[in-house]
Amino acid sequence: SSDVCSADLAAWQIDKWKSKPPEIPFARVVRETITSVVPTNGKVEPVESAIAHAERPGAVEEILIQPGQHVAKGDELVRLDASEAQAEREAAEARISQIRTELDVIANGGRSADVARLNSDLAHTQLSLDQARAEYQKYQDWLTKGTATRVEVAAHKQKVDELEVQLKGLKDQKAAQVSPSDKASAEARLRDAQSALKLADTRFNQSVVRAPIDGEVYQFDLKRGSYLNAGDTVAMIGRLDRVNVKVYVDERDLGRVIKGMPVRITWDALSGRDWMGVVNKLPTQVTALGTRQVGEIVCLIENPKRELLPGTNVNVEIRAESAENALTIPKEALRNQNGQEGVYLLRGDLIQWQTVTLGVGNTTRTQVTSGLKEGDPVALLVEKTLKDGMMVQAVFP
Repeated sequence: SSDVCSADLAAWQIDKWKSKPPEIPFARVVRETITSVVPTNGKVEPVESAIAHAERPGAVEEILIQPGQHVAKGDELVRLDASEAQAEREAAEARISQIRTELDVIANGGRSADVARLNSDLAHTQLSLDQARAEYQKYQDWLTKGTATRVEVAAHKQKVDELEVQLKGLKDQKAAQVSPSDKASAEARLRDAQSALKLADTRFNQSVVRAPIDGEVYQFDLKRGSYLNAGDTVAMIGRLDRVNVKVYVDERDLGRVIKGMPVRITWDALSGRDWMGVVNKLPTQVTALGTRQVGEIVCLIENPKRELLPGTNVNVEIRAESAENALTIPKEALRNQNGQEGVYLLRGDLIQWQTVTLGVGNTTRTQVTSGLKEGDPVALLVEKTLKDGMMVQAVFP
């Protein structure tokens, strides 16, 4: 008898449980500002950048920078071994000094000691010649008067001739101290030495690699002793207080994006941080990217602490549209029946199908522009199939 009663009770409880309305989660319509977001990803690039190159081959002798350092245009970055160029400079300077001394000698008519000796000899010989000519003339006068002989006159004439030959020889010797060809040769050698010095100066100056622009050193990995060839990259420098982020947006979303729209950037490596900016450049064409058709959009992002580095992969949210004081519901409350968007609205213990008109939406919520009012409870998505007029037990998570 007791067993029969227990079985009847269990059956009654099962029937009651089966007849109990199903528990369905609901959410209420709320008013808020909702923003439509185009999510994508992108890569950071400097707005302005330049590469510092080695201008000549050589080993790195001194490193004057480190990654992340701010440099001004013209600042020294690294110095290459300049010992060979320095030796060439010193040799060229020595040749120039020597040749200029030679030119001074040429300009003065020869070496000072030789010139002094020749000038003294010339003056003495000229004086002797003048005296000999006077004596010769005197004896010629005496010859006409009969007080001198022809032998005496001839002797004085011979002395004049000898002194004239001697004077000419001294003048020739002085002239031979320098010649136009000597000066031309020395000047040619001076030009060659000056060209060699200029080349050595250039090679010496090229031993210092300088910053081509103001900015931050964002790529640099040389070590002391590294060998560089002419044209090799020494460092990459960019202005990083503002950066470009290049992103690819699917063709279907391109119509929602216009220049000047707000952009929010996040980086997985610095969780909790975000950077703001705007859409700065729209695509000029749509191209294939794998299986996608995309357009390249450039966003200009403020980066005052220089934390976003070129080459960084970041997450991007382009805030396409915004609606203030909008009625919104979770996207998981939306259903589609017979091609119409709608929700199941709670009326007492029953649910009622209600079509709606949608507005701005983001990844989790959507605006409802008609069909609902603030505070209305709408059913969220569940595995159980819902029907218009169905009795439910509402649960508000």
